Amino acid sequence: MNGNKPTAGKYISFFMILFLAADFSIWWSIFRYDSGGSVKAFFLDVGQGDAELVIFPDKVKVLTDAGPDSRIIGELEKIAELGDKYIDIAVISHPQLDHFNGFRYVLDHYKVGAFIYNGRSGDPNVEEWQELISEIKDKNIPLVALKAGDSIRNSGNKIDFLSPNELLLQSAELNDTGLVEFINSLGFKILLTADIGAETEKYLAKNFDLNADILKVAHHGSRFSSSEEFLAAVNPKVAVIEVAKRNNYGHPAQGTIQKLKSASAAVFRTDESGQIAAYFDGNKIKVFIGK
Repeated sequence: MNGNKPTAGKYISFFMILFLAADFSIWWSIFRYDSGGSVKAFFLDVGQGDAELVIFPDKVKVLTDAGPDSRIIGELEKIAELGDKYIDIAVISHPQLDHFNGFRYVLDHYKVGAFIYNGRSGDPNVEEWQELISEIKDKNIPLVALKAGDSIRNSGNKIDFLSPNELLLQSAELNDTGLVEFINSLGFKILLTADIGAETEKYLAKNFDLNADILKVAHHGSRFSSSEEFLAAVNPKVAVIEVAKRNNYGHPAQGTIQKLKSASAAVFRTDESGQIAAYFDGNKIKVFIGK
């Protein structure tokens, strides 16, 4: 086991990212430090898509994915900490519409400090991807490619990128290329799994200590994800499925839900509960639904 400590790759502190921004004074204000508070994770109800916001105790805000459309804006407006209309880091797990397209609306309403992505190009037939990349560049927002072995750290907060490795990054199946984030703050661990399938799960379970408090269930609860081996490695207390009430894919699969329950995870779904928030104060995890 590697214990989530990459043996190679970029070790990136938030202050190393400062220099990528080319304006130290701006980035110093971005990463203002507040030693109090708790870790907060929000799983946003954006329909058939993914969007997760983590707010660290030092108030740094990381938004992973933004769903397929403008629904992301209404979800973000429910969160008081975003009253300053600022997101420090935006992560695009992989270039599929239900994960990235909402960022086009986010950029109309919020300032973003930097974008992280896996370096892959989207489907050339999907114009929205090129439009998003062009807008990021037009706004002079840093766009940084990361992969397995890279990490971002600041004031005890860690985001380790566990996947994709070089082989998965070249896959013809974009789901295999999704950035998998292992987030650790105050000992509170969150695993964000994009749309990965069973083969990527095997790679992760073999190479990393995956034990986490909260699992963002891969691929909206697809039957091709959440294998027993993977769930045994993660051993989540809470599992969150982000999925639309009515979708054409049969998500979430009943078999997947049963596997999660058999793994003793408390299962929450955005199609049933709306926005789901989890707070950790260093002692207890509190989950709130229906925001």
